[in-house]
Amino acid sequence: MNDHVAAVADRVQALAAGAALSLPPRALRLLAGEPIVLDGQTLDPEAQALLRLLELDPSPHLEDQTPAEGRASIRREARFVAGPPLPLGEVRETTVAGADGPLPARLFVPHERVGDLASPLLVYFHGGGWVVGDRDSHDAPCRMLARTAGVRVLSVDYRLAPEHRYPAAADDAFAAFADVHGDPARFGADPARIAVGGDSAGGNISAACALRAAREGGPAPAFQLLIYPVTDNSRQGTASYRMFADGFFLTAAQMRWYRGHYFGADEATLSLEPDASPLLAPDVSGVAPAHVVTAGFDPLRDEGEAYAARLREAGVPVTTRRHTGLVHGFVNVVGVGRVSRDAIAEMGGVLRAGLAA
Repeated sequence: MNDHVAAVADRVQALAAGAALSLPPRALRLLAGEPIVLDGQTLDPEAQALLRLLELDPSPHLEDQTPAEGRASIRREARFVAGPPLPLGEVRETTVAGADGPLPARLFVPHERVGDLASPLLVYFHGGGWVVGDRDSHDAPCRMLARTAGVRVLSVDYRLAPEHRYPAAADDAFAAFADVHGDPARFGADPARIAVGGDSAGGNISAACALRAAREGGPAPAFQLLIYPVTDNSRQGTASYRMFADGFFLTAAQMRWYRGHYFGADEATLSLEPDASPLLAPDVSGVAPAHVVTAGFDPLRDEGEAYAARLREAGVPVTTRRHTGLVHGFVNVVGVGRVSRDAIAEMGGVLRAGLAA
């Protein structure tokens, strides 16, 4: 299938998904099927209907693809649910320093921050298991965070595995934050109001960045936005891993595929390191204030909430939010339905408050 035909097919699928998720509640429930209730939570009808639509995709499962094929699949899925680009005051391509050279990045500037060269700024790291994803796959959530939080957002394309295994992604995250903090004028940022954040693997390396900054004495982020983050790569025996191992978008098999590419043959040893598993860090005190977001039907739910509890016990200001009816990956679902957009808007409000002073 050539690019033009693929783009048309994606557009048709997106329109169909948008129409389906815009149905009245009773019709949407009929499309979604019987309510799914697990662990005292009910899967949101929008999430359930979208999962049913994704089941119609004939593509091989991610764990049966090569990294290159997986990257193409994730870009396609992202287009399927992203919707038209949300207008902003400015969007421009740029670069930021990584640990081993410059990295592509995209700067999103909301209308209220155009001309403000001392803006609060979020350095954002996309999800994708350290293997897939890029600034295109996460363009939609970055736009919405910029709009709802009223902050500049710099989305960074860190190096991916298996071409660049652990700790390349974590090292790039720390280097990118340090570069922005060291030259804030280049990005129109206030150096005292620079946050780090990301979803899933991006949440993992954001947490690692904040830990490293505290460990090495700064410069430190002003805030962390950790969206269903991976916090413990060493074991997968939590209740949420067992309950949501399959059938809710992110699967246990996919996580094994991701970890295998990221850590390689030394997974058992490397996954114990704090930059791989922030939950296992000997000391988490002194890190930046955090907002930790989880999804109810997500294998990663329990480890994200355990990390928030660990921060709180260490005296770190932390707020948490579990979106009980949603699944992993919901931040990408900006263009269809309502519940995901509402969740991102809520995060934007928390981020706005966190970087207000």
